[in-house]
Amino acid sequence: MNIELRDLSKNFGPQRVVDRVSLTLRSGELFFLLGPSGCGKTTLLRMVAGFHEPDAGTIRFGERAMNGVPPQDRNTALVFQNYALWPHLTVFENVAYGLRLRQVPEPELELTRRVEEALEQTRIAPCRDRKPGALSGGQQQRVALARALVVRPDLLLLDEPLSNLDARLRVEMREEIARLHRETGRTALYVTHDQEEALSIADRIAVINQGRVEQVGTPFEIYEQPATAFVAAFMGEMNFQPAASPLARALGAAGSEGRIGFRPERVRLHAESDTGVEARVVRATFLGGRYRLILRTGDGETVQAFAPDPLAEGTALRFSVAPAHLLPFAA
Repeated sequence: MNIELRDLSKNFGPQRVVDRVSLTLRSGELFFLLGPSGCGKTTLLRMVAGFHEPDAGTIRFGERAMNGVPPQDRNTALVFQNYALWPHLTVFENVAYGLRLRQVPEPELELTRRVEEALEQTRIAPCRDRKPGALSGGQQQRVALARALVVRPDLLLLDEPLSNLDARLRVEMREEIARLHRETGRTALYVTHDQEEALSIADRIAVINQGRVEQVGTPFEIYEQPATAFVAAFMGEMNFQPAASPLARALGAAGSEGRIGFRPERVRLHAESDTGVEARVVRATFLGGRYRLILRTGDGETVQAFAPDPLAEGTALRFSVAPAHLLPFAA
């Protein structure tokens, strides 16, 4: 089922939080809303869920208009960042809770079958009789996912679901979410500020800035072909230079207006060569699997680059960037 948002706007007092957003989520797609804190992405999700009514615009689930439809009548399921589990209920009863609340409750045998299926699907079945206080953060997140999936929603909503987990668990759980999405085929809308989460598992991403959509595309398109300087900088480290600068001319991308951008990983270092721009190493910072180098050209311009090994401060070298990796941006 496709989800369509058309010209959605939302104000809180005098502040416009969401500004004329139009998006289409394709059936079965894992779609990400990505942006910094306060950009409006969670407000967008809450309008889709029915917790906020838009001040303007329309929401459609397939052919059905959703404006004015209360949350319980939208057949959505929301996974919260704080899990929102009942501490006095077992894992089984937490997952069963939504089914028991339905206007037409499932027969007990069918309810049990569906809960057991969801527990197996999310790989939390061995903990079915435990209470949330006896579970790790990752286990609690699996329970929250099982509780959402058991009701078989038309749309699964995930609001920063991994923000409370440590780095290792975040990687593990995002792969679990990707697996569950592949297996269930449910349309999902996922909100995060974590670029790595979005790039690693999204089908498509909408980058949000100050309540507006800056760009929609696949992870590759968003990272390698950013439409704006904001998207380029938000999605990873980026070198920016005025198009009229000496460095831009030296790289073969000179212009009279705007800026050029290129990512540090696209900088090629030449230790013994006449190729490229002359520079010296100002600083080398260890990042684990590589080093971040700060280079300074003879004209005083600074450039970030990555290298597998450290280079001493003051080391002379040359660098270049392939023309295909020089990105033009408006001023």
